[in-house]
Amino acid sequence: KDIEYIRSYYFNKKEDTRFSSSVGKYVGFTEQGVRNAADWNNNPSILSRAKAQKEVYCLNHVQIDYNNIL
Repeated sequence: KDIEYIRSYYFNKKEDTRFSSSVGKYVGFTEQGVRNAADWNNNPSILSRAKAQKEVYCLNHVQIDYNNIL
């Protein structure tokens, strides 16, 4: 329940764009990243796919990772 899915995109070693499941949308950090984030946030299929990744990846692997840590 306290899991956050973050997907970051980098260009020239600088973070360009990030999706965070707690925010629920893409956020841009550079001029190009702001344009990309606006395009991706306006595309329902891209945005819904990114939102689903928390359930697809994080929630399916949390128990495995938790057991390995212990």
